[in-house]
Amino acid sequence: MADKRDYYQVLGVEKSASESDIKGAFRRQAKTCHPDMHPGDKAKEEQFKELNEAYEVLSDADKRAKYDQFGHAAFDPASGGGNPFTGGGFGDISDLFSSFFGGGFGGGGQTTRNAAVAGEDLRYNLAITFEEAAFGATREVTVAREEQCATCGGSGAKAGTAPVRCTTCNGTGQVQRQQEGFFGLFTSTRPCPVCGGVGKIIKEPCTDCRGAGRVRRNTKISVKIPAGIDHGQTLIMRGEGAAGYKGGPRGNLHITVSVRPHKLFTRRGFDLHLDMPISFVTAALGDEVTVPTLRDPLRYTIPAGTQNGTTFRLKEQGIQRLNTSGKGDLFINVTIEVPKKLTDEQKDLLQRFAQAEPGAKAKNGDKKGFFKK
Repeated sequence: MADKRDYYQVLGVEKSASESDIKGAFRRQAKTCHPDMHPGDKAKEEQFKELNEAYEVLSDADKRAKYDQFGHAAFDPASGGGNPFTGGGFGDISDLFSSFFGGGFGGGGQTTRNAAVAGEDLRYNLAITFEEAAFGATREVTVAREEQCATCGGSGAKAGTAPVRCTTCNGTGQVQRQQEGFFGLFTSTRPCPVCGGVGKIIKEPCTDCRGAGRVRRNTKISVKIPAGIDHGQTLIMRGEGAAGYKGGPRGNLHITVSVRPHKLFTRRGFDLHLDMPISFVTAALGDEVTVPTLRDPLRYTIPAGTQNGTTFRLKEQGIQRLNTSGKGDLFINVTIEVPKKLTDEQKDLLQRFAQAEPGAKAKNGDKKGFFKK
């Protein structure tokens, strides 16, 4: 493995490159060394193999993470690693080239183009209450998605008819064109312009889907919201996306939740925080108070001499931990309310209290010294 070049260097990208950056770099370089563009050129073939090997690893999140941690040793059998590559040679990478080489390696695009294709993934933003996020809920959403046309069964052809083979490409979905280049005769493969690369032509389209094989419908879907989900998190409902093509599976539905704020509680992870006002008397003498929670109110004893800003912790009174049995805690931050208006009697009592406080005279006499300092 010591003679292998760094995969990031091979692709010409930084280690912080995004998935799209890696794919774009691979596309650009592949055009310059693809074997179909340079038949018989062993150097270009080896260059492309190296490029393909780097892309196979860096385009896969799991393989990339292993490579970033262990380098080439992550896939060296002698070091306990495995082989990151599937198939012989170029594997499934030929699909990537169908967009600019017209079918990948050796005209193999026909199988890919006519094979079943999965439907598109859909996204939905769902607003839920604070309580629904804390305890879980079941909500029904309406999603506009592509469904297989029931009239034609997805074929796109009118009932009683069927698509026919394209005579231009003889059903392959591709046409070849030869032209004289600088290095001699050059053959290029492109999708058939008549059938669009499908290999078949619908002479009598279905009246409902107009030949598309799919129709757009509003569908109601039941969504189970797990207890403990947080704002911005996404649920993936597999098989609830758009219908596939040519019998392919459905895509997935990605539901991102937006949690409305609570009027009393603030959430931090699975813990709840509550700012709770108490009276001066309660803070000084202590008392039992009623504390609101997401469930039932609780009685809690505030100890005498509690200072402003003191925080108390109530265990297991927070948010349900996602997919587990435990709960977070509730933190009560007390704020002492000072009355703005006092009766003469209240003022008199507070003045008498101040005079009776230990060291009152010494404290009063020390004010000038404090400001002088």
